Amino acid sequence: MIKKFVFVFFVGIFCVVAQNNTSYWQQQVDYTMKVDMNVENFQYEGTQELVYSNNSPDTLHQVFYHLHFNAFQPGSEMDVRSLNLPDPDPRVGNRVSKLTPEEIGYLKVSSLTQNGKPIMYKTEGTVLEVTLGKPILPGEKVTFSMNFNGQVPLQIRRSGRNNKEGIALSMTQWYPKIAEYDFEGWHADPYIAREFHGVWGNFDVTLTLDKNYIIGGTGTLQNPQEIGYGYESPGTTVKRKGKKLSWHFIAKNVHDFAWTADPDYLHDVVKVPNGPTLHFLYKNNKNIIDNWKDLQPKTVELINYFSEKIGKYPYEQYSVLQGGDGGMEYAMCTLITGERSFGSLVGVTAHEMAHSWFQHILATNESKHEWMDEGFTSYISTLAMNEVMKQNNPNSLRGLYNGYYQLAISGIEQPQTTQADRYSHNAAYGASAYSKGAVFLSQLGYVIGEDNLAKTIKRYFNEWKFKHPTPNDFKRVAEKVSGIQLDWYLTDWTQTTNTIDYGIKEVVDNNNTTKITIERIGLMPMPVDIYVEYNDSTIESFYVPLRQMRGEKENPIPSMKRTILPDWPWTHPTYSLEISKPKSEIKSIEIDITKTMADINPSNNAFSE
Repeated sequence: MIKKFVFVFFVGIFCVVAQNNTSYWQQQVDYTMKVDMNVENFQYEGTQELVYSNNSPDTLHQVFYHLHFNAFQPGSEMDVRSLNLPDPDPRVGNRVSKLTPEEIGYLKVSSLTQNGKPIMYKTEGTVLEVTLGKPILPGEKVTFSMNFNGQVPLQIRRSGRNNKEGIALSMTQWYPKIAEYDFEGWHADPYIAREFHGVWGNFDVTLTLDKNYIIGGTGTLQNPQEIGYGYESPGTTVKRKGKKLSWHFIAKNVHDFAWTADPDYLHDVVKVPNGPTLHFLYKNNKNIIDNWKDLQPKTVELINYFSEKIGKYPYEQYSVLQGGDGGMEYAMCTLITGERSFGSLVGVTAHEMAHSWFQHILATNESKHEWMDEGFTSYISTLAMNEVMKQNNPNSLRGLYNGYYQLAISGIEQPQTTQADRYSHNAAYGASAYSKGAVFLSQLGYVIGEDNLAKTIKRYFNEWKFKHPTPNDFKRVAEKVSGIQLDWYLTDWTQTTNTIDYGIKEVVDNNNTTKITIERIGLMPMPVDIYVEYNDSTIESFYVPLRQMRGEKENPIPSMKRTILPDWPWTHPTYSLEISKPKSEIKSIEIDITKTMADINPSNNAFSE
């Protein structure tokens, strides 16, 4: 009896531990940084105090920091990778290899302590490897104190100085940033010019530089009365003493901090009703001012659109900043190039602002699941542009589908589970992340119904905001909303390069009925909607669920008669159904008239007499 009790007791403990190990947790960081920038030589010195909370069930014996600016040096991993790609990003190309010592970027750590005691560290490219003096136990907090200095590289990719539009400082990924540790372990990936991953936390940042420069970026300015430039109350006159000015920002519950600075910025402020304050910082260039003024009401519409379709924007401010080399999202802000047509300016703002939800609130690991942030953002921003710009396009996502189709037949496609830096071609990465990622979401509406897709997106936001969701987390939300099993969909679409291709194989007159045979040609199975139009112009649909779904979607066209047919097992290459009318009364038959199923060969999807 005692032995049996002991056995049950230990089994119970094991089960509790196993359950706890699979429950969600995430690390927490609190940065306090003070930085002094020399705008003459673009070098800066900084101090950083980082309170790190180990919320994991693991004991940590080492930590890692990202030193992204070290990528902008000849011979760096970014440089060599770009030189060896068959189709390198033209913004990078061989430019890193040609940087002089005065033009390179670097981040150097001169001292580092753990709870006041010096610890060992070494720099390996863009990663600082730190050996802890004392392990960090589960549930323990430690304080890392660091002195560092850096040089801002000539602007090449995202970060840098003096970009092609004359913006002095685009300060992104500019500080020693501790790497993410999660259920998979450390994510101390080298910087190769693509995606990022960061730890949720709070930032208290003071930036000191030439008093003539205007700053915009992450966080809320704490000393607006000292700063001016539109940050102070309207009508306030600010007298700036000395040669430098310190800007104090606080950002809570973010996983990054970025900023821009330029002496010739214009600064406009727009308050969104029942929403955040919008800041627009752009060059005092007569050729772009009108577009930037017109952009402002459109940005209000965009933030309201995303707040309605995904979830309410949670921060006090959002800044649209001219800078960088194209468009790139950061916490509470975006850097975009500003010398664009008006449509392009609104488009890039729409895309980067949408990233505030799909990356800076729903913080996926972009290096491993880049399609989740880029694809979901492309999907929602395309729909937003259609509405905000009054494009009235009933098929606004068609361009994204076409991008996927080109990838699928290109011969260079790799599974979406490929790490972002390890695609063999830049083109394959771009189409997979943006186009195929967007089609994943749009096509999910075909599988579970558009209403359920809309509910899924909102529930996903509510359940996973301020966390690090994975593809499986999104899939599980969609399953809960729709009641449909979706593991097959996530697996085939993201972990393989299987394609969808269904065709009408045969239409046979059978006395007073018609037998239709559908064939699955591609490897990826799907449910199939078949639409039959009769000679009297009436249309009815026949719905063939995929057996693995273990459920059915609602009628996508409620006004149309629909018949739900028996399930189609994926193992069966063909499926036959019978129409209770003779072939002579049928005008046409078509698979998926909505064109939301990504069938790579639509030429065999229709039959007509």
